[in-house]
Amino acid sequence: MREKGRDLNGCVYLVGAGPGDPGLLTVKAVRLLESADVVVYDRLISPEIIRLIPDATTRVFVGKKSGRHLVSQENINTLLVRLAATNHKVVRLKGGDPFLFGRGSEEARYLVRFGVPFEVVPGITSASACASYAGIPLTHRGIARGVQFIAGHCDADAPLDLDWCSLANAEMTLAVYMGLANVDEIASQLIKAGRSEKTPVAVIENGTTGSQRQFLTSLGELPKTVHRAELQSPVMFVIGQVASLAEELKGGQSICVEPPPEAQQLRV
Repeated sequence: MREKGRDLNGCVYLVGAGPGDPGLLTVKAVRLLESADVVVYDRLISPEIIRLIPDATTRVFVGKKSGRHLVSQENINTLLVRLAATNHKVVRLKGGDPFLFGRGSEEARYLVRFGVPFEVVPGITSASACASYAGIPLTHRGIARGVQFIAGHCDADAPLDLDWCSLANAEMTLAVYMGLANVDEIASQLIKAGRSEKTPVAVIENGTTGSQRQFLTSLGELPKTVHRAELQSPVMFVIGQVASLAEELKGGQSICVEPPPEAQQLRV
């Protein structure tokens, strides 16, 4: 439904920024950042990526943190519609991929409702990038036949309501987003559902950035590892036998992987 009385002739681009390393941005994402009239961005967008936005471009911060929402999702939705009415090109910049735990589809549905043209520009999701930078394949022949993406928290900090039995398959890798606050419940419920407490787990903080930290532990020791390390979000848990490959593959990567390029080198 088109909002009465408005001429909505702008376009909103729902752009995935990846998990932090500016070198993981797509060429299309960089081009849109450089040509946008306004950029609406989240808390987890790295400073290196923010520096790609021209100084003359309007920037609107709408970051959220667990328990602290400076701008509600409803207000972000209406903001995008309002900006589209007065700006030719609006970039909604999201960490990771807009359609994977990024609420991009909620925003897209709202834009459709008000007749605002939009385009989705995929980004590298955190699970894939963080695991790769840590030397962990999410799938591996003979070890992991598939991967499940899990949100480790619920809206309004409600208790987790997951089908724990479906997550107990030892042949599946679990990539847990936003699970820091519920790490004790995640570990205990998975063990209760049948996952071995000896299952390897990789804990990755600030993945793909210069401040990345990673720890290899077991499912039974996961809560102790997290609390001892005093981790801060964003943190990714990779649960499964593939995590045991981290030391071997990460060591090989250090031979040939170049450091992330400076933001200025990414301009196209």
